[in-house]
Amino acid sequence: MPPLRLLFLGSDPIALPVLEYLAGAGRELATVVAVYTQPDRPHGRGQKVVPGPIKEWALAHGLPVYQPERLGPDDTARVRELGVDAALVMAFGQLLKDDFLAALPLGVFNLHTSLLPKYRGACPATVAIASGNGETGVTFMRVVRKLDAGAIVDQERVPIGPHETTASLEAALGLAAVPLTARCLAALRAGALAAREQDESAVSYCRRLAKTDGVLDFSRPAAELARRINALMPWPGCAIEIGGVLVKLGLAEAAEGGGAAPGTVLAPEGDALPVATGEGTLRLLRLQRPGGKMLPATEFLRGFAVPVGCVLASQPMPPLVAREPFPRKS
Repeated sequence: MPPLRLLFLGSDPIALPVLEYLAGAGRELATVVAVYTQPDRPHGRGQKVVPGPIKEWALAHGLPVYQPERLGPDDTARVRELGVDAALVMAFGQLLKDDFLAALPLGVFNLHTSLLPKYRGACPATVAIASGNGETGVTFMRVVRKLDAGAIVDQERVPIGPHETTASLEAALGLAAVPLTARCLAALRAGALAAREQDESAVSYCRRLAKTDGVLDFSRPAAELARRINALMPWPGCAIEIGGVLVKLGLAEAAEGGGAAPGTVLAPEGDALPVATGEGTLRLLRLQRPGGKMLPATEFLRGFAVPVGCVLASQPMPPLVAREPFPRKS
């Protein structure tokens, strides 16, 4: 039985482990014929336009790369010309239209980084950490026109550690997608793929993150604040203002105690800078001043004075998850 001819659509480095698998051990199951990814974007402080990681990978493997701002009729025609059997999507960043979906004989499948029906939408790993979940995972699902609403083929579970950040969790999810992809493509190739519809009563949604999300309300419990800080690392990152300087927070944990007004900086303790909250103490473990490196708290405090007793300002924290889709910003 020949390998499946596969079209791959992705834009984020989280998809690289799956691509490496398909180029290596997975070659007997599927051959990637072409890659779709987002157009090259400005990057870094210099805003230099650079190719994304998926494009770089595809070019290094001699594959054709297509980068439309929005998929259109030409792309549907190209898919038919390529003679592909199915498409695999992971963190692509565009919704696929009905004519494009219909052009793939065996279907279009998405690797979504949550245990659907939980956390449809743009930042499921971040929301899983911020919500205090003990685990999340990757779902292999059929793609339909409605956002992340297709039938579930299979799932791979991933634990969430106490100091998990979005960066570390997405790295684990990228690796977890490999055995999941292997199982599902084998079933697809054998004509034995089964799927179950999602339980619509258990659906929740997450939205795209914005820089304005990196605020903290110290009247909230320390555990919630620590999860928020870790979840928003590396982007957009939570920050606090100390003496007119915006300090970025890289890692935190919660502890019992407190006793002072929410937002009050307490005396440094061990490897942390403690801050009183509405319930418990928030222990800031990694901090970064503008233009500097992210440092452990003890090292950061050697070069940046944080007055004990000063009160950090609180701001309302925008919700990251909801039962209904978030309205799109115009």
